[in-house]
Amino acid sequence: MSKLYFRYGAMNCGKSTNLLQVAHNYEERGMKVIIIKPKTDTKGGNKVVSRLGVTKEVDLLIAEEQNVYDEVENWIERNGKVDCILVDEVQFFKKKHIDQFFEIAVLMDIPAICYGLRTDFQGNGFEGSSRLLLLAHSIEELKNICECGNKAMMNGRMVNGKFVFEGKQVAIDKEDNIEYHALCPKCFLKYKKEYERDRNYN
Repeated sequence: MSKLYFRYGAMNCGKSTNLLQVAHNYEERGMKVIIIKPKTDTKGGNKVVSRLGVTKEVDLLIAEEQNVYDEVENWIERNGKVDCILVDEVQFFKKKHIDQFFEIAVLMDIPAICYGLRTDFQGNGFEGSSRLLLLAHSIEELKNICECGNKAMMNGRMVNGKFVFEGKQVAIDKEDNIEYHALCPKCFLKYKKEYERDRNYN
């Protein structure tokens, strides 16, 4: 039986780069992969975009109403056997989609390797990531460091150059003057306290 994998980390830890490297490794050996990402992630359009500048077109862009299991099954009918499923920005998927990835790994016997964030800019879990933490056969953290040099575990959202701790959960990096930064817990709490102090002062 194949497994469902969750590889998570803070922003800029190389999730997309790792995914593209795994895709290259499979294809170099003459094996076939399907790359999937949610339509919610508008960054890069229909491509996986690595911060190192490497890009690759995805095979399936999944909307909220679509069934991933059915879409993969249809893709295989058209294109033939698949050796691995690679999923980018998995945090944006719904619980039902994660269940479908689990079914792909178990019932189709195709390994599904999912890359994404564990928590949002407020320290809350994403629906997709929360479900993966319960279902994944294997969970691996991809490491990154904070601006202070400590291990980054949190994701800070900046709007117009200032850290914010309110707003919609989903806001895409580099759109509407939004940027994300990997932070250690100490820096995350420091910026959060500053934000709350300034908000109360104003």
